[in-house]
Amino acid sequence: MYQELIPYKQSFVHTFFYGSGPEWLICFHGFGEEGKSFEILESHLGKAYTIIAIDFPFHGETVWNEGLLMTADDLLNVIGIATETDPVKIKFSILAYSLGGRIALHLLQIIPSQIKGVVLLAPDGLKLNFWYWLGTQTYAGNKLFSYTMKHPDWFFLLVDICGKIKLLNKSIIKFVHYYLDDKEVRLLLYKRWTTMRKFKPSLQTVRSNIALYKTPVRFVFGNYDRIILAKRSSQFENIPSVNIIVLQAGHQLLKEKYAEDIAALFSQ
Repeated sequence: MYQELIPYKQSFVHTFFYGSGPEWLICFHGFGEEGKSFEILESHLGKAYTIIAIDFPFHGETVWNEGLLMTADDLLNVIGIATETDPVKIKFSILAYSLGGRIALHLLQIIPSQIKGVVLLAPDGLKLNFWYWLGTQTYAGNKLFSYTMKHPDWFFLLVDICGKIKLLNKSIIKFVHYYLDDKEVRLLLYKRWTTMRKFKPSLQTVRSNIALYKTPVRFVFGNYDRIILAKRSSQFENIPSVNIIVLQAGHQLLKEKYAEDIAALFSQ
């Protein structure tokens, strides 16, 4: 394993490299995590793949100076620099977790011919999140989002009321408080969500592309996960190249005990 800060425009994108295999495997981490999360797979996949795991803006050690926006072109250009390959021509596989799943689905939408296969672990992006849409895709909503991250009391009250009347389950409420109780974490949430707002896959197009290119896609969920539910992938289940796997696990699937199962999906 080695790591480096890749210069890009006015920024430096922190990137981990694992293994030395002939195929490229690009990894996209989850919210609040970093590329180091994929280290557990080096011993399982490092001979077949060179694994590249990028820290997204405002994650890990990436220094992002391009404002609150990263585009697909930015991401592909960084991948091109990391692989020393023309980003329009490179072909690669993807392993993505949670937030990273939304990024992977977006790439399946716009560059399906360049993607050799995808493994999606509890992927975001399979269902429209009203709050995410409101906070990142509308001007007024983004202003409200910014205000709420600085003055969250009204939102906490709303969440607690929804919990009492059973509109939100305990896992969601716990998830909300985990990310919003601390001021610095709240401000990071605003920056991270806003910066990645252009990654918004059209699932109809993604589904058509997977079927057209016969792209091997493996969805992996935890049966105890109350954040990303396996049933969200049902619209893909009739595509021959798609498999849906449910593990005896929760939301956190990037653990050593699941590494062998995840790695095996790249040989199916």
